Amino acid sequence: MSHLQYYCYDGWGQKAKRDFNYSQAVRIGDRIECAGQGGWDPKTFEFHREINAQIDQAFANVDLNLKDAGGKGWEQVFRVNSYHVPINNEALDAMVRNFKKWMPNHQPIWTCIGVSRLGEDDMRVEIEVVAHDP
Repeated sequence: MSHLQYYCYDGWGQKAKRDFNYSQAVRIGDRIECAGQGGWDPKTFEFHREINAQIDQAFANVDLNLKDAGGKGWEQVFRVNSYHVPINNEALDAMVRNFKKWMPNHQPIWTCIGVSRLGEDDMRVEIEVVAHDP
């Protein structure tokens, strides 16, 4: 797939590429598709323990990922898939609060799924997005 442009931001993105052999984002024409972003600190790799802080950080990581791939950030997101351990009202409220913060002028489509485990032991949320960057 050499015709596609892949991206891995500094810190966690480079670690994931090295340790797990995957990229954080791919550009397909005027679309940016992002791998799931968790609530890790992109420089220290530590996870926030509290769910609100973890979801807030995951949203910041999505923004970092989109901008690293040449996009403008959340304002271009039209699709969100989120995965939660556990899925509960506190997690959903944190997601909605962040939607309103990061996308005050539009509402993307959203699929929200409860799962039994995510890619790291301390992950409680993973957010993947698709953005349109004409």
